Amino acid sequence: MNRFLALFAFAVFAGFLYILASKIGEFDLWVVTIFTVCLAAYDFLTSSKNKS
Repeated sequence: MNRFLALFAFAVFAGFLYILASKIGEFDLWVVTIFTVCLAAYDFLTSSKNKS
């Protein structure tokens, strides 16, 4: 359940950043947006592992 909620939050965050970057349309904002989504995805993958 925790992993599902984290995935949902990541999808909402990525969607918000996509809307923001597509409305403004500047190249440097797209670079920062992609970098931010990559960092958030890395954090999601590393922090939501099953801890044994």
